[in-house]
Amino acid sequence: MTSAEVANKLPKDFIWGFATASFQIEGSTNVDGRGKSIWDDFSKQPGKTMDGRDGDVATDSYRLWKEDIALLAQYGVKSYRFSLSWSRIIPLGGRDDPVNPKGIAFYSNFIDALLEHGIIPFVTLYHWDLPQALHDRYGGWLNKDEIVQDYVRYAKVCFQTFGDRVKHWLTVNEPWCISILGYGRGVFAPGRSSDRERSPEGDSSTEPWIVGHSVILSHAYAVRLYREEFKAAQGGQIGITLNGDWAMPYDDGPQNVEAAQHALDVAIGWFADPIYLGHYPEFIKQMLRERLPEFTPEELKVVKGSSDFYGMNTYTTNLCRDGGDDEFQGLVEYTFIRPDGTQLGTQAHCAWLQDYPEGFRNLLNYIWKRYKLPIYVTENGFAVKDEHSKPIEQALQDNDRVNYFKGITTSLKAAVLEDGVDVRAYFPWSFLDNFEWADGYITRFGVTYVDYETQQRYPKESAKFLVKWFGDNIDAGDKKLQ
Repeated sequence: MTSAEVANKLPKDFIWGFATASFQIEGSTNVDGRGKSIWDDFSKQPGKTMDGRDGDVATDSYRLWKEDIALLAQYGVKSYRFSLSWSRIIPLGGRDDPVNPKGIAFYSNFIDALLEHGIIPFVTLYHWDLPQALHDRYGGWLNKDEIVQDYVRYAKVCFQTFGDRVKHWLTVNEPWCISILGYGRGVFAPGRSSDRERSPEGDSSTEPWIVGHSVILSHAYAVRLYREEFKAAQGGQIGITLNGDWAMPYDDGPQNVEAAQHALDVAIGWFADPIYLGHYPEFIKQMLRERLPEFTPEELKVVKGSSDFYGMNTYTTNLCRDGGDDEFQGLVEYTFIRPDGTQLGTQAHCAWLQDYPEGFRNLLNYIWKRYKLPIYVTENGFAVKDEHSKPIEQALQDNDRVNYFKGITTSLKAAVLEDGVDVRAYFPWSFLDNFEWADGYITRFGVTYVDYETQQRYPKESAKFLVKWFGDNIDAGDKKLQ
């Protein structure tokens, strides 16, 4: 391999693989001592999921895990990002509640099998499935003093049990979604909202900000514990993963340029600024005033610098116009329609997602310049329109998803090799079609098709594209030179 060829590739230690989350794939919700999570009963309530279906079976991965690992090995991934189910490990969730040995054994065997196949386990501690018992006991994320202690104890059990083999930890997946969708808009469990048609209780003007604050502190105190008690011996890395899409001004008007920054402040800065810079964004402080919970000086010391890297989940780009009364978007209107009437990109199955790969490169540059830490892209993907209603043969020819990943991988490579952004990993969402939260099983994000009648897995064209692309575009090191 010539030096020019090496120079045009991602570094040999670049990590890539596919991502999932426990509640979306495992099923077996009342097996082997697992306790309920807030999604169990929530997904069974009429009207909470698009197709009225729940997570009791999902992709049956609790039973079919060996098959899943065999497929990951067949794909040749370097890593697999998955999440642990808190209520499988500590069924009642709390710091004085018993640990479930069968839950521990399941994940321990799973991690061992990944390593036997040469696959790096990339582990998320919390991906939205709070133990129901903690929500019932004290309000879950609404009760900072209790939840921080319970979450840190859960994290400690995981570090003690799996940390000898797990070297990549994510504390929490997408705090914005936990806070806004669970306690503001009320579309995700526990479904609290000021909208009384949607929820009998909740206050969308205060609760999301309280929850976000609790999540940041839970993350930060778990990281402190890891660094003080485990990192020296285990040698791993730990951080948080935040969602946030690129915000582009609708036009050059100064109000819209400012609006795009406000959108980024609320989507990303709300969590990233305290964690990486040590303070909330000025815009959020002005917007919320006394509704924004404050950190004590002692808490802020723990929060600032509490992530070894920037975990980034991103899917799309929004054109931003000044105006609107939605605080959750920074009082900014989002659109995909340009001033000339054209669409930003190809429309996905979900209304909030269009294909615009340039935005991915812009966001990588923005995050790198603002927070100055290595970036791990922990989720990124596309749901093809009406894929759920296509015959399998057609669904496997997922051209819109292939085009999405073609654009994204080109942008990824350009950001690293031309812009000098330090990106260390890329995990497309998702390894499998799965339970897509409020969308039920209608929206499919998988690079692997799942036939929910038979639980058969079928690789889509997008999986083949990504496997080949990473094979071609990561420096293989000395192997080829021998």
